[in-house]
Amino acid sequence: MSDGPNPARFVADADVLAADLLVGGPARDALDIARAHDWVTLVASDALLEDATAVITDCADADLAADWRETVDDLREPVSHPAGDHPALAAAYNGDARHLLTFDENLQSAQTGATLQKYVDVSVREPRAFVTLFDPESLYEVVVGGEYPGPDRDPRA
Repeated sequence: MSDGPNPARFVADADVLAADLLVGGPARDALDIARAHDWVTLVASDALLEDATAVITDCADADLAADWRETVDDLREPVSHPAGDHPALAAAYNGDARHLLTFDENLQSAQTGATLQKYVDVSVREPRAFVTLFDPESLYEVVVGGEYPGPDRDPRA
């Protein structure tokens, strides 16, 4: 594999994390990629999870948010970053993640992308685009090596 961020590592912004739990759809499909493959990594800082927990609390309730936080802690690879940094961007930068999933149109803009490329090699896109473009079978040989065995975990477990 070449230098640069790991193409099998991604960050889901707080909006995507909350949508995974509360809405499903493309956000859930995107997170299911990490849940179904032990070699694909969801990277998240505590600050990012705190933001998502607050969104879930506001949209649902604190008990659901607390249960979700325990579950996501088992899925994510923790990463730290300086306080005050944008949690999703900082997690991608400090977590060697190639992808940042967000519904934030400002983060997805061409202008933001050009600015980010000066500092970090990250692809910012909405979950539907990520699911469409992320191909575990072709990536497996590059990241792990060998023939792709298919998903190795049940994403609903």
